[in-house]
Amino acid sequence: MGRRVLCGLAVLFAASCTPSRAAVQPGPPPGEAWMTADEIARAGVVLSPTSEQDVDDVLITSGRVAFDEARVAHMLSAVNGRVVRIDGNLGDHVRKGQVLALLSSPDLGAATADLSKARADLIASEHAYQRQKELRESGATSDAMVEQAQDAFRNARAEVERARQKVSLFHAGSTVTQSYPLTSPIDGDVLARNITPGVEVQGTYSGGNTPELFTVGNLDDVWVFADVYETDLARVRAGARVQVSVTGVAQSFEGTIDYLSDMLDPVTRTARLRCTIPNPAGVLKPEMYGVVRVSVAPMRALAVARTAILHLGGQALVFVDRGAAPDGRQRFERLPVIADEGEPGPFVPVTHGLEHGQSVVVKGADALSARL
Repeated sequence: MGRRVLCGLAVLFAASCTPSRAAVQPGPPPGEAWMTADEIARAGVVLSPTSEQDVDDVLITSGRVAFDEARVAHMLSAVNGRVVRIDGNLGDHVRKGQVLALLSSPDLGAATADLSKARADLIASEHAYQRQKELRESGATSDAMVEQAQDAFRNARAEVERARQKVSLFHAGSTVTQSYPLTSPIDGDVLARNITPGVEVQGTYSGGNTPELFTVGNLDDVWVFADVYETDLARVRAGARVQVSVTGVAQSFEGTIDYLSDMLDPVTRTARLRCTIPNPAGVLKPEMYGVVRVSVAPMRALAVARTAILHLGGQALVFVDRGAAPDGRQRFERLPVIADEGEPGPFVPVTHGLEHGQSVVVKGADALSARL
């Protein structure tokens, strides 16, 4: 009996003195995945060192569609008057010089009447001047009378020019009339109409607040305005290619920068750029908002392949090679990083969490993540 007890104690003592397999071969700590060479090959794990890359070759900003100012006319009335007829309707395509509305204007009638009277006075003063010259030749009048007739003739000629200039401001003919035709100054479409028959219209030369009556525009080309922050100005150049996309339109539109402001907005610290976008189908409408992608000079930055980035709860993560584990397997540690994933391109700039030269998993990261 005693011999059996002694043998049992010896076995227990020997077992307690033998190191366990767990102590010799510890498992991976939290946040690490260990894999053999065969497991790495089956999972398709590929490593790539972090390095400086050309990234951020596209600058993204917000934009607004506007008229090409050379292709739009905001039409006002030069004279006070009442609308008696409307010929231009919304959506109509009109030619330059086409009548859009007809106004009855006492101002125009008075201006054309003044021109007719001034011309009649000029003829009368010219005749009087010629008579005085003839009388002087026969000795029937004095030089003073001739000079007085000449001055009257010159004044009458100046009055005709004044009256003619006033009528020309109204874009009217020289005949006495109260009918004022409102004509389109360009070829285009009627995009807006703010008058109805019988409405009293105030003219631009009356000094009041004159409303816009018609908007005629050509949308074959439109302008898109965007703002660029001061820190990005050195990378933006006139002539650079841009791509514009707007809400509700599936296609994108391409154009070039034709203007970059030399001044900054003192509040937003941005400069205004303008690009011309071909719009033959008329899909882009003024005052649409969208996203403008500007092709700019690339920037060198520490970056990883976009495929290396994983996401967990809104946090960007990568797996980094940490060398051999105690049992000979390869160690891969999952690290949080701060990366600018908003920029397009195959590489993502990393601003925090990695160092130059570290080997990062660019393929097979999902298989490593599944082991955690």
